[in-house]
Amino acid sequence: MALDLATWHARFRQQAGWTRELRQTLLRRSGMAQARSVLEVGAATGALTGELSLDWQARVFGLDLEWSRLAYARLRDQRTCFAQADAHFLPFRSGSFDLSLCHFLLLWVRDPAGAVAEMRRVTRPGGFVVALAEPDYGSRIDFPNSLAEIGRAQRRALIAQGANPDIGRELGRLFVLAALGEVEVGVLGAQWAGPPSRADFDMEWSILEADLHASPTAEVRERLRMLDWTARERGERILYVPTFYAIGRVE
Repeated sequence: MALDLATWHARFRQQAGWTRELRQTLLRRSGMAQARSVLEVGAATGALTGELSLDWQARVFGLDLEWSRLAYARLRDQRTCFAQADAHFLPFRSGSFDLSLCHFLLLWVRDPAGAVAEMRRVTRPGGFVVALAEPDYGSRIDFPNSLAEIGRAQRRALIAQGANPDIGRELGRLFVLAALGEVEVGVLGAQWAGPPSRADFDMEWSILEADLHASPTAEVRERLRMLDWTARERGERILYVPTFYAIGRVE
């Protein structure tokens, strides 16, 4: 099931909400307040670039491989300079930016080590490279146990799409391989307080449906969807995908 750009943008905004508190902390630590130029690799529909342009004084650049997503971003964020480019071959001179960052990107790229190395290359000495959020589906927790098939099926679907759903645990190694200094790796926290809104639940399942396609079957997916909602209404549902961040200084 193909999703339209408005749905993807809503999903990216939802993900940005999950990481906002940590993101603000990491950006302050990486000198965002003094930065003059900042690059987001994998900007997609501009879910983060608009916030970066509004909240900080830096000139923001956003790159993505998919032109349609960039066109969508440009309609909503005219402060950011958007361009189509491959994360493995960034079209900038070395040392062009004070800060380079990405958000739920590295799981999708063919060569994540090469992408981090490129982000390091285009960042000036003394600047920072930050991977704000990368998941680790291999350590996913689903409770009640009857819902564990959701996580297993989604992980298989991501692998089939060419993603690395366990990339989170690799961030430290990737940043060290890129010769970044003062590397710090951590995991976002999680809280559960009452059932989600129906809109958030439907959003999550629209993404699941897009990932899963025909496996498991429609009947199985509908059964799992109903079990999922019932568990959330009862306050029993725990869904936790460890999501890692990494920050390193260019030396």
